[in-house]
Amino acid sequence: MKVFLQKHTNYLIFLLVLLFLISLKIINPSFIKSVSYLSFDLYQKVFAQKKDSEVVIIDIDEESLGKFGQFPWNRNVFAKILDQLNTSNPKAIGFDIFFTEKDKQSPDEIIKSYDLIPSDVAELQKLKGPDEIFSEKLKESKSIIAVLGSNVPSHSNYDRKAKARFLSKGGDPKQFTYSYPYSIGSLEILEKDVKGLGSISFLDQLDGIIRSLPLIVQFNKKLYPTMGLEMVRVGSNQKNIYVELNEVGINRISARPYKISSDPNGIIWIKYKKSDKKQYISAGDVYDGKFQSDFFKDKYVLIGASAQGLFDLVKTPLGVTVPGVEVHANVIENILDQSYLIRNPNTYIFELLFSIIVALITFILSQKIKPKYSLSIFFGNLLAIIIIGFSIYKFRSELIDMSYPIFIVTITFLTGLYFRFIEENKIALDNLQKEAKLLKERELAAGVQKSLFPDISKFENFIFAKNVPARDVSGDYFDVVRATPEEYFFTLADVSGKGVKAGMYMAKASSIFRTLTNLKFPLEKVVFGVNNELVEAKFKGMFVTAVFGKLNIKTGELVFINAGHESILTFDQNKNYEYIKSEMPPIGIVKYFTESMVKSNTMNLKDKTFVVYTDGVTEGYLKNGEELGAEGVQKIIDGMSDVTPKTIVESIEKELNWGAEKLRDDITCMAININNTELIKKK
Repeated sequence: MKVFLQKHTNYLIFLLVLLFLISLKIINPSFIKSVSYLSFDLYQKVFAQKKDSEVVIIDIDEESLGKFGQFPWNRNVFAKILDQLNTSNPKAIGFDIFFTEKDKQSPDEIIKSYDLIPSDVAELQKLKGPDEIFSEKLKESKSIIAVLGSNVPSHSNYDRKAKARFLSKGGDPKQFTYSYPYSIGSLEILEKDVKGLGSISFLDQLDGIIRSLPLIVQFNKKLYPTMGLEMVRVGSNQKNIYVELNEVGINRISARPYKISSDPNGIIWIKYKKSDKKQYISAGDVYDGKFQSDFFKDKYVLIGASAQGLFDLVKTPLGVTVPGVEVHANVIENILDQSYLIRNPNTYIFELLFSIIVALITFILSQKIKPKYSLSIFFGNLLAIIIIGFSIYKFRSELIDMSYPIFIVTITFLTGLYFRFIEENKIALDNLQKEAKLLKERELAAGVQKSLFPDISKFENFIFAKNVPARDVSGDYFDVVRATPEEYFFTLADVSGKGVKAGMYMAKASSIFRTLTNLKFPLEKVVFGVNNELVEAKFKGMFVTAVFGKLNIKTGELVFINAGHESILTFDQNKNYEYIKSEMPPIGIVKYFTESMVKSNTMNLKDKTFVVYTDGVTEGYLKNGEELGAEGVQKIIDGMSDVTPKTIVESIEKELNWGAEKLRDDITCMAININNTELIKKK
């Protein structure tokens, strides 16, 4: 038994991992649901299309707000919109807005607002208020008003009842529907004579995307249809909504002649089409009658808001944000053409079994065949999952979770690779031996590189620089060349990349710099030559950020060029700091055709200190784990009493090279100050 376990340990661990992943799917916590939603949303994004619709949306847009003013508008506006609509004989008119308070321009509200005495304005009281006029227009039309589920009572609430009559078969739908203790709606005077009350309640989603909604819900223990279903019922001149149940819950909901299959809680998954501006018409245009006479004929009309300030915007699986009223429009279209999506409970079992089978095949083959072939099996399985998912969605409008099976197969494959790696540790040991050989080569390269750095000890009174490599081979470089007794060329550079290749690139740059400065060329010509030689060197993808300079210690004149490097720090005797940013790109990238492409700057260095460093200084870690930064360099200098090039560089190096096992990057820094230009004689 012990021998068997040792021989098949990898298979036993794999089975435990697989069991854990399947258990997660069965429990289905919120983060696992979010994984499934990835594929559900992808289906819709891939197959989304525009299509003609029987739904028209009257849009409370920015233009309408400009016409009628601040929302909510006077109810007479909506009354006239209904008058205009009724001339076209639409199938149903739904309001995706609430009228929870009395119109502010009603006689009662005017008397209250101006504190008038009722007896003095008896004639005003006889006038019909906007709410009464609007109520009459609602009564004359096939209108539906929105209601919303709430967990707190509304101050203007009353004991409202649904307009639809529910008939059920096979059980009580109230046992399976989502329930709210209260509802929010419009004034009783407006709701009493409308043809329908439709719920606009959405289910809470962790990511805020509206993928599904309940066709029927409970408000205060009474059943209400969703807005889309109620619109279809009224448009079809039906009084009843039929609910069929089976042993697990709700099975089908009907508003003749339309039958909709739902999940056990009465929920459908919405299939979205691409937004179409032709489906919208501005409320102001409807008010003014600016539409063709048959525009609304036999159409389902929704009135809702897209204006930003009204905050009725929601996210959809298509990855776009749309007005909430467009969601209800999609629901109506789904019911009319039976295009809603299906999430069959039995599919869930199929997904689990399929995931287990594919995971077993992937793992077993990963242990039996070569890794390069097992990779083909892995991607083949992924492709099979994707094809099955998209095919079932395309031809059956059914949602199959691709994401979690892909996740399981990926974990399985990685587990198999891990055990394969353990079994092939001999190859790993060979690689370690090769690494040891490469390490020796790097150490040799490091020794060669150190010999390239110049000995500037005799200049340290006025020029001092230091390089501390983070690894065997540094990608940083500095050099100082004495051209005449008064003139000195210098550079500090940082090569992109790490390792031996960077060191070789740096070595080439240094040799070119020394050759050209020894010829006493102007600084611009030196940089011109270094750049073009590096471009010709064809070190693919590599470049150098650098500061070049030419200093006259007698006159104090300093000509310098910053080629894509860190900002140069200068300060005077009072420690007033100034940063000089780069005006040129790094060298070694683009060939220069004339020396005029090299931009230099000139400054006088008398009574000033010039400090330049690589990003290994500003991005280096302090003992407290924070980066030094440019402010940290200033702080170091501020704390110094004896400010010389040598003390500046050594203080910065000491602050960063505090004993960590590995430096984050090479530390390279140079400081120049000509207060003391005496050369130091070697002993």
